[in-house]
Amino acid sequence: MAKNITPRSENFPQWYQDVIMAGQLADHAPVKGCMVIRPDGYGIWESIQSKLDYRFKETGHVNAYFPLLIPENFMKKEAEHVEGFAPELAVVTHAGGKELEEPYVIRPTSETVIGHMYSKWLKSYRDLPILINQWANVMRWEKRTRLFLRTSEFLWQEGHTAHETQEQAEEETLKMLEIYREILEDYCAIPVIPGQKPAHEKFAGALTTYTLEAMMQDKKALQSATSHNLGQNFARAFDIEFLNRDNVLEHAWTTSWGISTRSIGGIIMTHGDDDGIILPPKIAPTKVVIVPIFKSELDQQSTIAHSEKIAEVLKKELGALNVKIDYRDNMKPGDKFFTWIQKGVPLRIEVGPKDVANNGGMVVRRDTRDKQVCSMNEIATIVPQLLDDIQSNLFNRAKALLGENMMKVDTYDEFKKIFSEKGAFVLAHWDGTTETAGKIQAETKASIRLIPNDGELEAGKCIYSGKPSKQRVIFALAY
Repeated sequence: MAKNITPRSENFPQWYQDVIMAGQLADHAPVKGCMVIRPDGYGIWESIQSKLDYRFKETGHVNAYFPLLIPENFMKKEAEHVEGFAPELAVVTHAGGKELEEPYVIRPTSETVIGHMYSKWLKSYRDLPILINQWANVMRWEKRTRLFLRTSEFLWQEGHTAHETQEQAEEETLKMLEIYREILEDYCAIPVIPGQKPAHEKFAGALTTYTLEAMMQDKKALQSATSHNLGQNFARAFDIEFLNRDNVLEHAWTTSWGISTRSIGGIIMTHGDDDGIILPPKIAPTKVVIVPIFKSELDQQSTIAHSEKIAEVLKKELGALNVKIDYRDNMKPGDKFFTWIQKGVPLRIEVGPKDVANNGGMVVRRDTRDKQVCSMNEIATIVPQLLDDIQSNLFNRAKALLGENMMKVDTYDEFKKIFSEKGAFVLAHWDGTTETAGKIQAETKASIRLIPNDGELEAGKCIYSGKPSKQRVIFALAY
């Protein structure tokens, strides 16, 4: 067990912070509430980013960039939007040694400035759809922060689209939610539940907000991605209009959707153990590390030479950037091994004098710690297969945890007991009112995470008020 990491069973929040520090993923910045993403952490984000960027472009979206500073009056044009974001805004009032005539808001999100630009660009139905994404940083002045999960500044992508009809906007909103699901499940190995946010939890200014919720190891929910059907709300506020097919001027239907560096926090809390992070191979910046083991100068030369032969074989299979050799000669083998364990590298190959003599290496999995000897002839076949096995194992373990802790509850006493003892994803009836949701959260800290997309209509009674309910919703404690 790692001495520099608090066990999960003792203090899960402290474990999370310790894992980030031990893996050199991020650090606290000198600006309160902000973080520095270190190379090992940023490499994970780059990997997620590349997978997402490919899927966005594959579905017809293009990248652009919009300003960091937004005129303050823009934020006031959509009533729900300004009310929702007002407490989190950071405002620039001085520049160039002078007070500005009008303050600028540091973007918390870009619907307003992008809406302004779309109103300039859009003239006719022939200009639709507009399918634009931007990779950017945003700032939301958070009171309580935690690395990756909630920081005042964070990295994300935000897609913004405009459409001819309501149906097309809804199709886009759900399409992007599905792309997020693919990336989170197929690459990050995080099982998620898709659904709709209740009205009181939707994005400020949206018609409908869809979400993907994931269960962390402490049974809390993490909102992992969101996709918003904005209806015509922002189009009306920013005059995003076009001449339709009947030559009549009408407002466009818009969407926005995003995922952020919060996903790295989700990977840590889904897959980490008491020794650190475990990275799913498909998003690991380094998939395999080869560690030469030597005592003498002669052993050093032979083990490094053999390690480089193994690396050349694997680079052809996995790509040159996915395989590393640990050339350090100032550390004991065990210390080297533990470095890579705490960085979460999926596979480690140990190469000592015996492995050189036998023309092979010892392959060690990060997820199970299982070891096996592989000959040079086998390594090109076995290593990719092991990486696939690790990817599947991580997803299946997380899915099993979710399945074991998803439960239906019909009484408020049982509901309170669950959230006072261990937590879970609880399917329960709710009367649909903000008042009831607020009272439940005040008493138990559990909030409505989503109304499941695939949830069956089922008549019942609200666990709190006893009023009629048409469908169960998912409650959970959340980050």
